[in-house]
Amino acid sequence: MDTTTTAQDVGSKVRAYRQMRKMTLRTLAEQAEVSVSFLSQLERGASGASIPTLRMIAEALGLTLADLFSDETASPHRVLRAADRPTISTSSVDKFMLTRRPLQNMEVLEGVVHPGGTVGSPSYTHGDSQELLLVLSGTIRLVLNEEEYLLTAGDSAEYRSSFTHCVINETDEDVRVLWIISPPSL
Repeated sequence: MDTTTTAQDVGSKVRAYRQMRKMTLRTLAEQAEVSVSFLSQLERGASGASIPTLRMIAEALGLTLADLFSDETASPHRVLRAADRPTISTSSVDKFMLTRRPLQNMEVLEGVVHPGGTVGSPSYTHGDSQELLLVLSGTIRLVLNEEEYLLTAGDSAEYRSSFTHCVINETDEDVRVLWIISPPSL
């Protein structure tokens, strides 16, 4: 593939994502610290951009640099099939991403906490996001800044991810939970 085609593809993607987010050229240019005329030329494929500049544009759009080069078509509708979910597994928990990257406003994970399993630690924090924990089935112990709460199916807790937090399954059955984090901080 030649560089003109690549520049046109990237420019088209930038335009599509900008329009999906209802951002003006000026707004995106300001957030990405580039000129409006440069951004307009990039979107039309009349100009290329350096990797650092593309990274700043991608970040302003809530994307990763790789998203601008992926074969996926920019779309406001994003479907993630269960079989394609990114998964993080340890001996204590299986976490399934329910939201596709790039994430701008929130991320949602389903977790299966195994018997005796612990997620986090008494000193665990990440970022400074709003986090919602919903227990889908079973019973867990939630430790927030040294305060303990016993949560059962249907119970939820809301807290800042900058507070120390830990989820413990003290039962002999898997417990299913849902984490919603805004903005994404994992």
